[in-house]
Amino acid sequence: MHFKTLLITALAAPTVLSAVNEPCYGTGSVAGVCLATADCTAAGGSSITGACPADAAGIRCCFKTSCTNGASGNCRWTSDCSGTSVANQCPGPSGMKCCSSSATGFGGYSSPTIPAVGACQAVAVNGASAVVAAWPGRVREIGCVRACACPGTSDHCCGKAVDLMCSDAGGTPTISGREIAEWVMNNRSTLNLKYVIWGQRIWNPSVDSVMAWNSWRSMDDRGDVTQNHWDHVHVSFN
Repeated sequence: MHFKTLLITALAAPTVLSAVNEPCYGTGSVAGVCLATADCTAAGGSSITGACPADAAGIRCCFKTSCTNGASGNCRWTSDCSGTSVANQCPGPSGMKCCSSSATGFGGYSSPTIPAVGACQAVAVNGASAVVAAWPGRVREIGCVRACACPGTSDHCCGKAVDLMCSDAGGTPTISGREIAEWVMNNRSTLNLKYVIWGQRIWNPSVDSVMAWNSWRSMDDRGDVTQNHWDHVHVSFN
């Protein structure tokens, strides 16, 4: 697949904006969507503050735990539903649908192809292999090298970063990457980690303390699901 060039400044703390219609975690870490409170209420949802990066006025994390699709109907992103999905019952964009399953697991993907050592540096290949081994079935595809001159504007240009795609397709939202991102943080020394990004938040071992993902530094809204890292975990290595 095509991996977009992401202009990432690992140490920066830019002005942060909410990413309307993109994922968030509601009460109990259920699937939510950043949405205007009026739209959330109209769709029968509940909302909380602080779960969308720097909530703009009237924008909150909206979630709806019950909908009509069998006894276990619940609203979630379609990439995270192991059953059937029904439209027009949930708040947010078309990717939020009523799922028939109460199962809370993610993924179910075949083992992805691990990049070969070469243009993709050994540290990135080893890091990707470690994540896949620790989280079987959770990574669908791995991207490493981009067509840009090293050092360029991304660690991908030098083959020292991987994008761990963890949704059904590029540009398809999921909330599945948090556990992987926190695992990367906790295994920073073994991985020789430079920084990790998930869900519009960044963690860098040279400046940040170990903490839960929701306390990581927020990043600016870059305009879409992929650029805001809601379909993949980005990992850069030293």
